[in-house]
Order: sequence, then C-alpha cells, then structure tokens
Amino acid sequence: MINKLDEAMRFQQTALSLRGARQELLAANVANADTPGYKARDFDFASALQNAMSGTTAKLPLVTTSGMHLEGSAGSSVMGAPVLYRRPDQPSADGNTVNMDVERAQAADNALRYEVGVTFIVNDVKNMTNALQP
Repeated sequence: MINKLDEAMRFQQTALSLRGARQELLAANVANADTPGYKARDFDFASALQNAMSGTTAKLPLVTTSGMHLEGSAGSSVMGAPVLYRRPDQPSADGNTVNMDVERAQAADNALRYEVGVTFIVNDVKNMTNALQP
C-alpha cells in the first residue's frame, strides 16, 4: 500500500526537488551579480525531470592522475542534468554574465511553478483522504 502511495507522489516529489535545486542556482546567480568573472548558471528542467523519472543519470567518471585524489562534486549536475552556463544578452566589462532582470523573471517563474506543485500534492492527499473515508 505504501509503495503505491510513494509511486503516486513520486512525480511531484521529484519535480519539487528539482525546483528547489533550481531556485538555489538562481539565488546563487543573484548573490554573485557583482562578482567579477562569475558566470550565470542554470539547467534544463524538462530534461532533468525526464532523467530523474526514468532513473537514468548521465554520470561521467572523474579522471584522476593519482589514487590519492578524492571524488569531488563541483555542482556540475543536478539529478543527472548538467548545469550549464547562461549565454549573456549583453556581456559586461568584468566578465560577469548575470542579468538581474532575467534572474528575477526565472526565479519568479520557478517559485510559481513550485507553489503549483505543492498545490497538486495537497489536492492529491485530500483526494486520497476522501477516498479512504466511509
């Protein structure tokens, strides 16, 4: 029974996890808007969700020159989706590619879609509760 409930909620749970990770990336972009040389980053949400739902993740092995090297994570992927650099509309003199208008719009859109996902989960739980009541 619990497995069926988990499977019913898995899509929304995965989507919310990805939305949260994307919001962190967008917040990092905003926080580094004045950092010289910072490159704005984002990922393709649709492909990340598809990869996460199918269970396939594009994980490449780290090439090391010594057995003493540690496996590290530089934040180069989110749930199997590669984190990409955003192309600037207008490059700045200091090499920073953060466009605050784009970041605000993307963050607002992402937050709205996160709220929609939460609403879907709440409605699903209400429907399941109603189905279990006599």
